[in-house]
Amino acid sequence: MANDRTSHLGLPAMDISLAFPQATPASKFPPCVSDYFQLDAFLTPEERDIRKKVREVAETEIAPIIVKYWERAEFPFEIVPKLATLKVSGGTIKGYGCPGLSTLGSALALSEVARVDASCSTFLMVHTCLAMLTISMCGSEDQKTKYLPSLAQLHTISCWALTEPNYGSDASSLNTIATKVEGGWKLDGQKRWIGNSTFADILVVFARNITTNQINGFIVRKGTPGLRVTKIENKIGLRCVQNGDILLKGVFVADEDRLPGIDSFQDTSKVLAVSRIMVSWQPIGIAMGVYDMCHRYLQERKQFGVSLNSFQISQEKLIRMLGNIQAMNLMGWRLCKLYDDGKMTPGHASLTKAWNTLKAREVVSLGRELLGGNGILTDFLVAKAFCDLEPIYSYEGTYEVNSLVTGREVTGTASFKAPPARKLLTAKL
Repeated sequence: MANDRTSHLGLPAMDISLAFPQATPASKFPPCVSDYFQLDAFLTPEERDIRKKVREVAETEIAPIIVKYWERAEFPFEIVPKLATLKVSGGTIKGYGCPGLSTLGSALALSEVARVDASCSTFLMVHTCLAMLTISMCGSEDQKTKYLPSLAQLHTISCWALTEPNYGSDASSLNTIATKVEGGWKLDGQKRWIGNSTFADILVVFARNITTNQINGFIVRKGTPGLRVTKIENKIGLRCVQNGDILLKGVFVADEDRLPGIDSFQDTSKVLAVSRIMVSWQPIGIAMGVYDMCHRYLQERKQFGVSLNSFQISQEKLIRMLGNIQAMNLMGWRLCKLYDDGKMTPGHASLTKAWNTLKAREVVSLGRELLGGNGILTDFLVAKAFCDLEPIYSYEGTYEVNSLVTGREVTGTASFKAPPARKLLTAKL
């Protein structure tokens, strides 16, 4: 009945620029006005160039098209060649066709994409800072030569399969098993919430070696018999990211595709240390985009003949957002430097990820308030960013788990597991 009534209306949805001409939609992205403490002064010329070129592509190529994909929960494959032209895939990896960016340069690239769209940023983060980095840090020379060049050009796409239905934050307890057979290994188990998995050409999969009871890593190729990937539906955030449930039933992996540098969960943690830096920069980008959108909207939107930006409550909320962004930026910048100097600990990375996502949550909430009713429309970015931040708040360790990791480090007392020896998680990239 409802569908019949709707069909009789016969009118397509009005374009937002016509329906609400008082404000410019996010398809024409606003300029960046959130660098109030002049973070650019901390950047090298190369890092400024990275930020500039990624920002331009995100604003001109992603912003005009992304809402239609987000609402349909589809991945925008048309932008992959444009992302490839940026030459940021591979991030900090040197050689093998990878860009060899600084830690901060790689973080800035992800942040600038997230400023316009968090889903595309997550696509790159999973591909670069998890899957590619695992092959670079833990793979053999033959594996690096074989896989990394194509991945760096985005000719092939990767995913990273650690999380399971029963093990999210406690991923070290995973149940997927690896059994040694003649010429290779057989993998059996399930993975869940694996980004890029529905279309990835290669899957970096973690499984428990039944002989040693330790975690090992494997490269599984798309189409391998026994491998099944199903898209997770009905998400309210990061809707363009194609998260999947993975079922492995006797999946054969040749010896040449076992990652020799992963013999325990501690080896996996070296990759997670770097990726947690990068994830800490995604909420920075999201918050910047929301602030930039609100700043323009308040100038354009008028009530009683005056712009909303002249109202005291609007200014107070805007400045609270701006203050959060400055603090988030400075904490993210310092984290990169600690890593480069070999001084970053698990607690440093966990605190930054937890704190930045918490503060970004406040920013997007304030942004939704500032836009009033338009705050729930994807046309003005804020609603989409509001939803997209929620999964980022939880992935790569929930706020609570990351807080407890840092709490264990600063107090010396574990509230959930026996504390490991405090050590630096810096690896040669």
